[in-house]
Amino acid sequence: MTSLSVEVLAADAVEPITSAGNAQLGIAVLAGIAVIVLLITKFKLHAFLALTIGSLALGAFAGAPLAATIDAFTSGLGKTVAGVGVLIALGAILGKLLADSGGADQIVDTILAKASGRSMPWAMVLIASVIGLPLFFEVGIVLLIPVVLLVAKRGNYSLMRIGIPALAGLSVMHGLIPPHPGPLVAIDALGANLGVTLALGVLVAIPTVIIAGPVFSRYAARWVDIPAPDNMIPARPSEELEKRPGFGATVATVLLPVVLMLVKALVDIVVGNPDNPVQKVTDVIGSPLIALLAAVLVGLFTLGRAAGFTKERLSSTVEKSLAPIAGVLMIVGAGGGFKQTLIDVGVGQMILDFSKNWSIPALLLAWLIAVAIRLATGSATVATISAAGLVAPLAEGMGTSETALLVLAIGAGSLFFSHVNDAGFWLVKEYFGMTVGQTVKTWSVMETIISVVGIVFVLLLSLVL
Repeated sequence: MTSLSVEVLAADAVEPITSAGNAQLGIAVLAGIAVIVLLITKFKLHAFLALTIGSLALGAFAGAPLAATIDAFTSGLGKTVAGVGVLIALGAILGKLLADSGGADQIVDTILAKASGRSMPWAMVLIASVIGLPLFFEVGIVLLIPVVLLVAKRGNYSLMRIGIPALAGLSVMHGLIPPHPGPLVAIDALGANLGVTLALGVLVAIPTVIIAGPVFSRYAARWVDIPAPDNMIPARPSEELEKRPGFGATVATVLLPVVLMLVKALVDIVVGNPDNPVQKVTDVIGSPLIALLAAVLVGLFTLGRAAGFTKERLSSTVEKSLAPIAGVLMIVGAGGGFKQTLIDVGVGQMILDFSKNWSIPALLLAWLIAVAIRLATGSATVATISAAGLVAPLAEGMGTSETALLVLAIGAGSLFFSHVNDAGFWLVKEYFGMTVGQTVKTWSVMETIISVVGIVFVLLLSLVL
C-alpha cells in the first residue's frame, strides 16, 4: 500500500497563484466545495454552473487574483475537454448504435434464453456488464428496466432478485471502467495509463459486482418483496425493427475497444520497448481514441447496417447521440477547471502536508475524499472529478499500477451511498415503484457495498503490485 511522503510533488507543479497558508487554503477548499454543494442541492443549479462558481469562490477565499483564478479555471476546462471530450462523444455514438439497432436487445434475449431459475441473477449481471461498457448509466437503466420488469413478471421472480444484479452491473461499469466519463477524467487528471487502469478495473469489478449483485440481491429480496409494476414496462427499442444484429457481431463490437486497449497494456508490459515495431503498432491501435473510433466505424456496419439502417438513419443516429452528452461534457470540463484551480492555488501541497501528519495511505485518502463529495453532491461524476483534482499531487512519483489503483479508489468512493440528492436514486425508485425507505434499503445499500468492496479489493491489489 502506498503511503504519502513529504518528497511527493504535485504532478502539475507550478508556482501557486496565492501566498495563503495551509489554514486559509483549507478554509478555501471547504468553502468552494460548500458553494458547489449548496448550489446543486439547495438551489438546484446545473452542476456546470455550480462548478464554475465554486471555482471562482475557491480562488477568492484563497486570496488569489481574479484574473489568475479565471486563467486556472479556463486552462483546466480546456485541457480536460481536449483529453476526454472526443472519447465521451465516441462512447455515446457507440452506445446509441447499440440501443437503436436492437443489438442490446439481442444480447439480452440470447443470454436470457439460456438462463433460468438460480442462474437468472447471474445472467442479469452479465447482461448489464456487457451493455454497460459503452452506455452512460442513465441510458443503461432505461434500456434494461423493461427487461428486468418483464423477466421478474413472466418468471415470477422477486423484482429485487433480478433488478439488483442488473443495477450493480451498470453501476460498477459507470464508476470503475473507462470509457465512462468519471474514470476517463480521473485517468486524465492523474496521468494514469488507461490500459492498465482498465485491466485492474476489470479485476476489481468482477468480485465487486458479484458481491453487490447476485449475493446481495438474496437479502434485498427479503427486505423488499414487491412485484414488478405493470404501468412501468415501456416498449423495447427493437420492437419496431424488422431485423437485428447477430449476437456474436454485437458482442465483438462492444468489446473491441476494450480488447484493443488491453492488448496495448499487455504489450507495453511484456515488450517494454517503445522502439519495438509491435509495440509501436499496439500503441496506435490501442490508444483510446483509435480503439473507440474503430469500434464506432465497425459498429456502423455490424450494428447499424445489420439492422437495416439506411445511410440517412445512420447519420441521424450519430447526430442524436451527441446532443444528450452536451451537459455531461460541460460538467466534465468545469470539473477539470475546478481541479486546476485547486492545484494552482496550492491545495496540492496542503493535502501532502495533511496526509504526512496523519499518515493516511494515499488510496484510502482518495476514497474518503470521493465519498465525502459524493454524499454532499449526489453526483458520482462530480465526486470523481473533484476528488481527482484534490489528490492529483499524490500521483507524482507513483508507478503505473499505483496510479491506476488511485483512479479506482476514487471511482469506488464516488459510488458510496446514493441517496435523495442523487438523480439515480429517484430514477430507480420510480421505475421499480418503491418507497423512499425501500429504495434506501436496496439501491442505496447496494451502492455502498460496491464502494466498500471496491476499495477493499483496490487495497488488496496494492499489496501485491
